[in-house]
Amino acid sequence: MNQAPLPRRQALKRLAAWGAGAAAASSLLAQARAEGYDVKPWPPGLAVPPLEATDLQGKVWRLADLRGRAVLLNFWASWCEPCRAEMPTLQQLAEIYGPEKLVVLAINFKEGARKITQYVQSTGMNLPVLLDTSGEIARQWGASVFPTTILIDSEGRPRQRVRGEVDWTGRAAASLVEPLFLGLPQRASGVSTARSNNKATSTLSAQQASNMATPA
Repeated sequence: MNQAPLPRRQALKRLAAWGAGAAAASSLLAQARAEGYDVKPWPPGLAVPPLEATDLQGKVWRLADLRGRAVLLNFWASWCEPCRAEMPTLQQLAEIYGPEKLVVLAINFKEGARKITQYVQSTGMNLPVLLDTSGEIARQWGASVFPTTILIDSEGRPRQRVRGEVDWTGRAAASLVEPLFLGLPQRASGVSTARSNNKATSTLSAQQASNMATPA
């Protein structure tokens, strides 16, 4: 039996891998739509915004200091019902992987430290809560609806922007999180309905819109 030339065999392997990735992306698309959230890849060529913020205990967090670990930046507010609903699964996700592998930072949008502290104490929330009192961090990272979660790989590269309530302990979420550790490309581009300039939710399905909140 004649063997294909090596370059051709390599091309066939790449094509097969692409096909598998496309199938996975299609499955993820269906899952995201069914569960009512929106996933977009980080725009190619878009610079990584700086992140330096203080938590409720006064500790300063810098994204550069977390290199070597995957990071989830979760933009939320206490008035946001979908944010409150997904927070327990974010905490579980952080516990499953541990702080040496995954850091989940809950970045609060424009609420005072006293109010946030009361909320944290009443709910038992144990994630690091960073303050974004001016809303500038959310603006830099394109978080205009809540919750919005930015997935950053262990090399400090933003991979995905997820809008809406997610069960972060589910299989669909795992398919987003796992590649952050492995340095593998994520093939979930287009897992959403269209949105223009990160501002409007009018093009989202009714279920997706119900799983997000916008500032008053």
